[in-house]
Amino acid sequence: MRLYLAVFALLAAVHCEELLNGDQVLRIQAESEDHIQVLKELEKNVDWGLDFWTHGFSIERPVDIRVPDTSLFAFKDFLRDNNITFTVMINNVQELLDRERAEMVMNAEKKYKTKGFNFAAYHNLETIYSFMDSLVASHPDLITKVKIGSTYEDRPMYALKFSTGGEKRPAVWIDAGIHAREWVSHASAVWIADRIALDFKDNRAPVPSILSKMDIFLMIVANPDGYVFSHLTERPIHRLWRKSRSVTSNPKCLGVDLNRNWDAEFSGPGASDDPCGEDYRGPSAQSEIEVKNIADFIMSHGNFKSFMSLHAYSQLLMYPYGFNGTNAPDQPELHEVATQASKALNSWHGTIYKVGSIFHTIEQASGASVDWAYQRGIKYSFAFELRDTGKYGFLLPADQIVSTARETWLALKYIMQYVCEHPY
Repeated sequence: MRLYLAVFALLAAVHCEELLNGDQVLRIQAESEDHIQVLKELEKNVDWGLDFWTHGFSIERPVDIRVPDTSLFAFKDFLRDNNITFTVMINNVQELLDRERAEMVMNAEKKYKTKGFNFAAYHNLETIYSFMDSLVASHPDLITKVKIGSTYEDRPMYALKFSTGGEKRPAVWIDAGIHAREWVSHASAVWIADRIALDFKDNRAPVPSILSKMDIFLMIVANPDGYVFSHLTERPIHRLWRKSRSVTSNPKCLGVDLNRNWDAEFSGPGASDDPCGEDYRGPSAQSEIEVKNIADFIMSHGNFKSFMSLHAYSQLLMYPYGFNGTNAPDQPELHEVATQASKALNSWHGTIYKVGSIFHTIEQASGASVDWAYQRGIKYSFAFELRDTGKYGFLLPADQIVSTARETWLALKYIMQYVCEHPY
């Protein structure tokens, strides 16, 4: 097997990243511990050009991997030789990228003609920040834009504060886009920001009641540098960027997985110490300025009662812990809240979410934001993985944005209302 791996590495080394034409996303199902060890060995060999779209090796859950076109034959042969089952989820990644880019051009032209904001489109950072300014200007008595710091590349980090008055009242934190390529999370957060404002203006329950008791802080783009990089058009591979853009100990590999950098069992299993790894944790807990900015803001506020983070993809609603499989002290209540929130979400379009702890539902993950929040006394801490379940993965068509946002909003509303009714 070692000889086969060496040959495969040589084949993958010639892969050209300028285009992803012919790249496929394979769903791979481990059926034994031997299979799991083989997959772990594959993940370590970053030179092969494999892009793990989902993580966490288990016989209960498959893993999705983007495989370069030039490596496909050898990789599939390798899986067959090791009796590892796989299916093709995306037949040609470049086709989805081309369609997405064409949609963005068309939507930009539409925006120019109509002068309105299109919620059924993906937007760059500049457009999102401009939208935030417009929303604040339209609802000055409800919304303020709070700068919580700057990024590694000196971009501002903003949160929208929805408040009916008062300082450091009980509050809910919602962030999106800590992983740059998960565009539907940013787009959903944009729609949700607008919906909070409209529901308050129109006195649509339960938003006025929620805001009479607590504030909502919504950070639409938690990783601005990575998000900007994912919009660069010079090379299609940029679209699939996950991490931040900070310099690491390896000059060839930039960025840190910001959801492995929190001071919550940092450096444990479920995060990589390799700067080239997609889940590289960084050199130390909260070494990344983006994470430090959010953590410092939340701690200085001191009265957050709920922390929710929007990701994509897989359709999951999860709670602590991620760093190991033990139950959080509030696990029964958190599970019930998540279950009811998922039912609210399902009521819109029938979308099914799986509910459970991060560890048992998706993967072991140390240094995750939800664990950090929970360990800081923010009991109602949840992570969402939005649409879909793999047909499009990170390249969800823009025509699904609004429906995704609507159903997510139903779950968020349920959780926020529950938090209001269960003070602690």
